[in-house]
Amino acid sequence: MSFELHPQLAKDTTVLGHFPLCVALLHKDDSVPWVILVPKRENLKELHHLPMQEQQQFLLESQAVSQALEATFQPDKLNFGALGNMVPQLHIHHIARFTTDLAWPGPLWGNTKGEYRSEEDQQAVATRIRNVLGLSSLFTKS
Repeated sequence: MSFELHPQLAKDTTVLGHFPLCVALLHKDDSVPWVILVPKRENLKELHHLPMQEQQQFLLESQAVSQALEATFQPDKLNFGALGNMVPQLHIHHIARFTTDLAWPGPLWGNTKGEYRSEEDQQAVATRIRNVLGLSSLFTKS
């Protein structure tokens, strides 16, 4: 069985590129820069269900995303989380937060306007993140 991205994730994001384990997605929400890593494994709901070697690979990929968000946007804080209550496919959020963002200091979920970036703005943000992620030997652009 081949990997398929959950339809809700496909609707809400743009593919940035691929790591050996995960596909990197940019959320379209215009509130903040928000990257989601999805391990390319079928029927995976929890990170600890991955073999230890793949958990370690995930940490390397997560570090690359976190460093890219930090270098590109200089956020006040990086949020990291996996809820999966609405979308059961394992996906881990990496969110650049700012003291000036709409939801600060609370959680982003349910506290944004729910508005998407324009396609032009989405591509501009994606390009900025891809340019930094492209410095990692682990990352390949889509």
